[in-house]
Amino acid sequence: MTEKTLRAKHSRKALSKRAIELLCRSEKLKIAGKHDEAVKTLEKIIIDDPQCVEAISEIANNFLSLGESEKAKKCADYILTIDENNSEANHVVGFLSLYDENWETAIKYLDIANDHDPNNPEILRCLGWGLFHKGEKNRGLAILERALHIDPDSPTVLCDLGVCYLEDKKVNKARILLEKAITIEPENERIGECLDIIDKIGRELG
Repeated sequence: MTEKTLRAKHSRKALSKRAIELLCRSEKLKIAGKHDEAVKTLEKIIIDDPQCVEAISEIANNFLSLGESEKAKKCADYILTIDENNSEANHVVGFLSLYDENWETAIKYLDIANDHDPNNPEILRCLGWGLFHKGEKNRGLAILERALHIDPDSPTVLCDLGVCYLEDKKVNKARILLEKAITIEPENERIGECLDIIDKIGRELG
């Protein structure tokens, strides 16, 4: 997250130099997997500016990584009271709705997120997954393929698209995607389980 990016994303007012430095520091901590430290760093910004959307969004993302879904949603809901079109907050709410299989709610928020950040592969991944499981299979697969085109080495996109093709009984397509995903994340249990299912299908078909 560069200084130029941060300033471009902040529509309410210019970020202070201190806020930019703390956001950059928190980004490094997040990438390193130090999510608790990242949250503490971001909270320093909130003390000075309780409505700093960038800081609250990053706190929500770190809470997601920590498995603190309720805290992440509270952050996102608060952001939406400030900016109902905020792509990151809509993405968080949509993402969490997928876990409850509340497809319509998820798609509602993810559509807004996609409208305001149209080339974000993570938003597209979630939107495609939700649409597929809501019953709009062709659109869901097309959006997942678009996410993969943007981020071809994402094991999460590869896996989700592979799972959807597997559920759609397109086993060969699923295998190609999942085999690529496992080379990127060989310890990923979900990918391994899906490949086991494909191998079992292959044995049953002879």
